[in-house]
Amino acid sequence: MADRILITGGAGFVGLHLARRLLRDGADVTLLDDLSRGRADRDLDEVRAEARLVRHDLTTPLPVDLLAGDFDEVYHLAAVVGVRQNNENPARALNVNLRAVLNLLDWCRRRPPGRVYLSSTSEVADGATRLGLAPFPVPEDVPFVLPEPTLPRASYGLSKIVAETLLRQCADLFPVRIGRYHNIYGPRMGHDHVIPHFVARALVRQDPFPIYGATQTRAFCHIDDAVDATVGLTRLPGVEPVVANIGNDTEEIVIRELAERVCRLAGYTPTFEVFDPPPGSPDRRLPDLGRLRRTIGYAPRVDLLRGLRQTFDWYAADQAAAPPATTGDRA
Repeated sequence: MADRILITGGAGFVGLHLARRLLRDGADVTLLDDLSRGRADRDLDEVRAEARLVRHDLTTPLPVDLLAGDFDEVYHLAAVVGVRQNNENPARALNVNLRAVLNLLDWCRRRPPGRVYLSSTSEVADGATRLGLAPFPVPEDVPFVLPEPTLPRASYGLSKIVAETLLRQCADLFPVRIGRYHNIYGPRMGHDHVIPHFVARALVRQDPFPIYGATQTRAFCHIDDAVDATVGLTRLPGVEPVVANIGNDTEEIVIRELAERVCRLAGYTPTFEVFDPPPGSPDRRLPDLGRLRRTIGYAPRVDLLRGLRQTFDWYAADQAAAPPATTGDRA
């Protein structure tokens, strides 16, 4: 019998790629989404041909009869994500993200699934790195710190560390797996992150080409690698809760060089106009993937050159491409 799997936020970026992978594996997949951020597009239509889509706003409790039967795995991806959304309404990020995880946990307590995965974020460790309390590459076991709690973007990291804590307190009911994503990118990732910002500028051959935080560095992880790590981590044997970084530690790149690579894909050489990074943006982000390598044998397969080309081509062909962002890059 096929595994029954629930993905909250299943119409979003990671959710849809994850659904495709699980469907290829022969799973019975249900997507839970209110479509407030996930796109109702051709990609979603293709997945819906094989998966069930249930529309529900997780800020409200899950009705008892909304989801029939038991689930082997639950992937909780639904959240307000992205620096822009958090900066514009930090209270909403806290409200939505905490209500969503609380309502999901209430449902899980009524009918415990086989295991539960929570998507978390590198931002729970960014504060420790900014204060020199963590080494690079950054391991999972670093203190959670809010150096500037009044910054709007602080709400996102705070909501995720609370969600992690709530999940881990339920580890006696079901196995808990937590993946902290580090700069995941790829086709259909939206328009609120640095790579789609750069792609949008390059597609219209913007010159001068603005860069916010040109000397910062990131290690970008392609969505296919992130999905492989997510599934492998979720299915890790054992009952103890596991928290693991998910990312790519093999290709740390300076943001200016990232812009140069994207412009080469577009076939032009603009003048770069450099601005300060957005407030609270870390100067460096590089995950320690030792735990993931030891436990599931993880190794990133998609190098940045191939991943950028694939992502660039997808946005170039997407009729819903956004105009170039001019208010700061988010990475």
